[in-house]
Amino acid sequence: GSLERRRCLYLRTGRACCQMVEVLLAALILVCSSVSCGSAGGYTGLPALGGIYYYQYGGAYSGFSGADGERAQQLDQRFYLLKLPIARAAMAVGGCLLVFPCVLILVGVLRVPWHFPAWLLIECTLYIVIAVSTVPALYYFLHSLLSVYNSSVCKEREQLYQSKGYQGFWCSLHGAEIAAGLLGCLAAMAYLLSAGLAVRDYRTVHEQKQKPLQL
Repeated sequence: GSLERRRCLYLRTGRACCQMVEVLLAALILVCSSVSCGSAGGYTGLPALGGIYYYQYGGAYSGFSGADGERAQQLDQRFYLLKLPIARAAMAVGGCLLVFPCVLILVGVLRVPWHFPAWLLIECTLYIVIAVSTVPALYYFLHSLLSVYNSSVCKEREQLYQSKGYQGFWCSLHGAEIAAGLLGCLAAMAYLLSAGLAVRDYRTVHEQKQKPLQL
């Protein structure tokens, strides 16, 4: 009835729209982080680590033979292990950022801010903390990746694949990793906008509760 209509009206508010954008950005960050772990420039075959065979060139290590093939596999495994903690951390952060706005949308639909206006101030504080924390998190993410790409393992791996005519194994940030960084910046701006909207809605709810006869 009318209660269900009032709950659905929340999804049309500016705060809810901003939260849905945050859900989309977090999902994209999660996808880009997972792609970064096995992106193009990536892994031709890692059966020992449970990886997926990457037959881009018609077969795993098709251009290698003997000692070169074994060395390529070793370098792939070591490079994968270097990037794995960074990718897992990024995916964990992306998953948390995905859950957070979903919970807030549910809270809004249940009209918790109307019954407990102070929740909006708590929400504002959480948004500001997350937005500020995003900056060092992005720095750590990109700095850690650049450290991996500047490592001797990556350099040797790049030279080995180039010697066989393979392209796409450069020691530089890939598109998915750059996209994850840009999406993180957009998410931080969305969080700051949501913090401002939460303060505005707190004032609106407080004013309305001061005038119960006009509701």
